[in-house]
Amino acid sequence: MNEARKATGVTITVFSTASAVGKTLLAVNMASELAREGFKTCIVDLDVQFGDVCNYLHIVPQKTLFTAQEAMKKEMDSFRVLDYLERYEYDGTAFSILAAPVLLEESYNIMTDAVLKLLQLLQQQFDYIVLDTTAAFSELNLAMMNVSTIITFVGIVDFIPTVKNMKIGYDTMQSIGYGHKIRFVLNRSNSKTRIELSDVEQLLGGKFYHVLSNDFGGALDSVQSGVPLILANKGTDLAREMRELVAKYTNRSLEEEDAEPAQGASWFKKIFR
Repeated sequence: MNEARKATGVTITVFSTASAVGKTLLAVNMASELAREGFKTCIVDLDVQFGDVCNYLHIVPQKTLFTAQEAMKKEMDSFRVLDYLERYEYDGTAFSILAAPVLLEESYNIMTDAVLKLLQLLQQQFDYIVLDTTAAFSELNLAMMNVSTIITFVGIVDFIPTVKNMKIGYDTMQSIGYGHKIRFVLNRSNSKTRIELSDVEQLLGGKFYHVLSNDFGGALDSVQSGVPLILANKGTDLAREMRELVAKYTNRSLEEEDAEPAQGASWFKKIFR
């Protein structure tokens, strides 16, 4: 294996405790913005059963996480991870993709140790690696969190069970030592809901690190066209807000804001006592 440089790439895991919160949309657009800023970037689709990164970008992958894993087993001395990446390019901006397995049965044979080794190799080749994960505390996800620089925890405030799961997930990550890596990102912030953001922040014990507005039409257009929102519609509020999030990461201004002092328990807070 001829890729022996020291691992230096920053690894950003995009995680949520709920499905359909815009996690893949955010991960792809973060990778796009990092690449647009001139960083060598790779996104890894770790939704090994139903990955959507290549679907979003209208790419039919020829090589995947599974084929890379199998080749690494057989060709340890000559294996090159770069040979197993897809490439996306639009208007001069390009980044790499390690695609999810194509066949469902392949997903059951993905080994955590192999993914960790592939990630280590990617860290030797790229400035930033963005990991798009599933909404589960699986062995694979926990291993990725363990080696990540930042965990972008994506949440939406729509229903009480969604917020409950976010709280449980946060407490779990705190208990196993990942709390300092978490950056809470609220998506669809201007969606209609009866739950107040201040109540959610009080429950979690801090303010959201970053807030993204709801732009269903823009997101849908982006997915249908196969072009990341950040590259195709830079002037929209959502695109600007995603660029601002990436700017926080690249500038290393990662200190979370202090939690606001409690101001009495509301009906929402009382539910989770």
